[in-house]
Amino acid sequence: MMTFCKKNFVLLDNMVYRKLKCIKQAEIYATVDYLNHVMKFVDTLFELLSEALGLEPNYLKCLELEKGKTLVGHYYPACPKPDLTLGIGKHTDTSFITLLLQDEIGGLQVLHQNQWASVDPIPGALVVNIGDLLQIISNDQFKSVIHRAIGNTTQSRTSFACFFLGVATPLKTYGPIEKLITKETPQIYREFTIKDINMNFYSKRLNDKCSLNYVRI
Repeated sequence: MMTFCKKNFVLLDNMVYRKLKCIKQAEIYATVDYLNHVMKFVDTLFELLSEALGLEPNYLKCLELEKGKTLVGHYYPACPKPDLTLGIGKHTDTSFITLLLQDEIGGLQVLHQNQWASVDPIPGALVVNIGDLLQIISNDQFKSVIHRAIGNTTQSRTSFACFFLGVATPLKTYGPIEKLITKETPQIYREFTIKDINMNFYSKRLNDKCSLNYVRI
């Protein structure tokens, strides 16, 4: 029997103050300040990712990939039998990118060459996960990372993940970038809207690559 040890709370960027009425004002300001710094970092990150694809630095930003974002806090209580526990099971993120801030406890693992590898926390560092949606629009030039979070025997763990989800409303169509489609690298995925992706995601159990399979040609 699998024991699930996790508590979850969601902060939507445009509803921070309403969702955090029970938290001290200083902590609210710290959250908003963190989001502001994250946005500056993401601007630079999308420029670097654009250049890695051989595109102009502002290409991905022009697609408004950073417009829709959700900050999620995860709290994992200490679990006496972590071998029977998964904080979050194996999955990929249904996002363009995800920025993860870990505490000093750790617990994040990524699947590398069919083996689970721990991602040890580095003070002051963020973990950048490529999500399914970036894999789709890059036509598989970028790959979404399969990962999970495991429990700890004696210590609780907290992490904050900021998911960048693109524009959901008004409806905006995304798909493989035309400049990346060639005779040697034909189109792999069909076009989609964030609304379609979300409906598919929430209709299934958490797993890996579900968004990719949904729009694969």
